[in-house]
Amino acid sequence: MTQQSCQWGYDSDNGPDHWHRYYPIARGDNQSPIEINSKEVHYEPSLLPWFVGYDPVGARAIVNNGRTCKVVFDDTFDRSVLRSGPLPGLYRLRQLHFHWGSSNDHGSEHIVDGVKYAGELHLVHWYSKYSNYAEALRNYDGVAILGIFLVNSRWLSSSN
Repeated sequence: MTQQSCQWGYDSDNGPDHWHRYYPIARGDNQSPIEINSKEVHYEPSLLPWFVGYDPVGARAIVNNGRTCKVVFDDTFDRSVLRSGPLPGLYRLRQLHFHWGSSNDHGSEHIVDGVKYAGELHLVHWYSKYSNYAEALRNYDGVAILGIFLVNSRWLSSSN
């Protein structure tokens, strides 16, 4: 697995279009990254608001693995959670990590209306009906990832 993790990236020869070579689960309609076209997005009135409750005391480690900075949380009980909205139950926060690039228009994993952002924060949660994160990963409803786009504030103020 260590050898495989060194082969993925965001370049033309190892970017998202190639991830399925090393990780077969990365092929399909429900995979990352995605491009959102806001003209194709429709409001769904039946969805409830979602709720997040995060306890910073649950942070256990900060890790720099050479590709990202990751914060690992204690997920042994319902300390930091995501629930409601389209989710069928309670999801525990496992970790958060960042994606960033070398410029303000490159770094986010996802794209909205053709625009990439300077970075993206991912909060990774797993469905607490499963006994642990590994089991949750094996199930379609096992993981919920909240993505937040990041913008360089100097770029934002200069574009106004």
